[in-house]
Amino acid sequence: MISLAELSPRALSDEDFALFQRLVKRASGIALGPQKKPLLLCRLGPRLRALGLRSFGEYYRRVTAPGGEGELVHMLDCICTNETHFFRERDQFDLLEREILPAWHESAGHGAPFARGRRPLRAWSAACSTGEEPYSIAMSLLDSPHSRDRSGAPVGAAPARGDAAPTGAPGICILATDLSVRALDQAQRAVWPIERASEIPEERLRAYMLRGTGVSAGLMKARPELRRLITFRRFNLLDAAPKRFGLFDLIFCRNVLIYFDAATKASIVARLIASLAPSGYLFLGHAEGLHGTDHRVRCVAPSVYRLQPPAGLEGRPNTSSPEHASCLRISE
Repeated sequence: MISLAELSPRALSDEDFALFQRLVKRASGIALGPQKKPLLLCRLGPRLRALGLRSFGEYYRRVTAPGGEGELVHMLDCICTNETHFFRERDQFDLLEREILPAWHESAGHGAPFARGRRPLRAWSAACSTGEEPYSIAMSLLDSPHSRDRSGAPVGAAPARGDAAPTGAPGICILATDLSVRALDQAQRAVWPIERASEIPEERLRAYMLRGTGVSAGLMKARPELRRLITFRRFNLLDAAPKRFGLFDLIFCRNVLIYFDAATKASIVARLIASLAPSGYLFLGHAEGLHGTDHRVRCVAPSVYRLQPPAGLEGRPNTSSPEHASCLRISE
C-alpha cells in the first residue's frame, strides 16, 4: 500500500502519468497538462491508500480492467474540480433578470417562454457542480415578476415526465447535469454550510433557504418550492444530449470549457448551441468566449450569446444541428 511518505512526484512516473492523461481525456475530455501531475498525485493518492494499492500503475490497471467502470467514475469524481458559489458572475444574472425575462414577457403570445401559459421556460445548467448555479437560476426565475400569473403567484414547476427534463406544461423547469456523481449527490441534497448564505441576496435568502437547527445547525437547505423546479442527471459533455432533454431557452455552461482543448471546446459548444430553442441564450464563463462568424449566434453581453432563428421561425421547434456551429473558433 502506498504511504503518505511515498506520496511524492516520484511516486507517479512520467509513463504512468501519460497513461492517466490519455484515460482522463478519453473519458471526460479534460486535458491534463504536464503541470497537473502534482494535482493528479494529490487527488488519487488517498484513493490508492483506501484500496490498499501499492502503485499508480496498479490503480491504472484496476480502472481499465473489465468491470472497472465503477472505479473509473470514482476516479473522475476525485479529479473533477467543483469550485462554485451562488450567483457567480452576478452581472449575467442581472442581464437575465433585467433584460432577458422582461423582453420575453413583452413577447407573450409569440412563442416566448411565459407566453400566457403556452409552454414552460426551460433552462439547463450543464456543469452544475454542487448545485449553487441551478438553484441561483431557480431563484432568479421564480422571483421574477415576469414569471408570475395574474394573481401574483409564481407559475411553479412543470411536471416531470420520466427521465426527461419537464416539458409541455406551464411553469419553470431546470435540468442540472454534471460528470461528478459526488457533486450531484450534494446538489440533490440541497444542503450547504451556512457561511454560503452571504452569497445570496438577503430577501432571497429569507424566501428560499431554511436554516438548520439542532444536529443541522451551521447548515442551510433550499426550500421544497425551489428544489422541485430542478431535475438532476449525470451527463458527460462529450456526449450528444439525448433527445429527451429537448431544447432550452437558457443554457449555462460556465467555467468548465477552460479544462478542454480547443477542438473539444468547439465540439461541446456546437452541441450546446444545437440544444438551444429559437432565440435561446448560452451563458459561458467570463474567461470563456466564442470567436467566429456563425451568424446564428450573436454576442449580447460578455460571454453571453443568443441564437438567432431563421426569419419566420420564431417560436417553432429548433431543427438546428451541430454542423451549423462548425465554423466557430473557441478562444484558447
